[in-house]
Amino acid sequence: MRMSDENAPWLIAGLGNPGPEYAMNRHNVGFMVADLLAQRMGAKFKRATKGQAQVVEGRIGPPGPLSRRVVLAKPMSYMNVSGGPVTALRDFYKVPTDRIVAVHDELDIDYGVLRLKLGGGDNGHNGLKSMTKAMGPDYHRVRFGIGRPPGRMQVADFVLKDFSSAERKELDYFVDRAADAVEALVTEGLERAQSSYNS
Repeated sequence: MRMSDENAPWLIAGLGNPGPEYAMNRHNVGFMVADLLAQRMGAKFKRATKGQAQVVEGRIGPPGPLSRRVVLAKPMSYMNVSGGPVTALRDFYKVPTDRIVAVHDELDIDYGVLRLKLGGGDNGHNGLKSMTKAMGPDYHRVRFGIGRPPGRMQVADFVLKDFSSAERKELDYFVDRAADAVEALVTEGLERAQSSYNS
């Protein structure tokens, strides 16, 4: 594992699928959080010179010593091959693995609940599987709970469906909270962010 260089930026990868037909899918909550973070930075995503991704470069956190340089990324390669674009950006920006954050949907957590962690398995999530295969497991995860599919619905069908109308009533609040959690992780460290956001 490449350990942190204090001057290196953080790479925050919101995971999802490109294209308007996927925009409001449960699987795309990582993109939603990345879009909100970009909006807070007053920046728009642009195509990266390296790798299949859209990126925003800037700073998050309060002005002063807690401000952190970040690269926000949305891989444009489809979820199950996210590892390639994220690794290309890691190498281009010289980001240590422990400064990479994957923001993704999580089936085994209730809707809207957040869990932050460093390392671990992929829990059957194809985006994480691809990232771990490409760079090992030692990156941070901000896991956004979407709950399990109802009845006998297949997992693949569930994650590629839009949030329900009931879920959408709270979605903006939960996405906002997830963006706060990413900022806390980057500026205050994992333990403090976990104590605030691991509900």
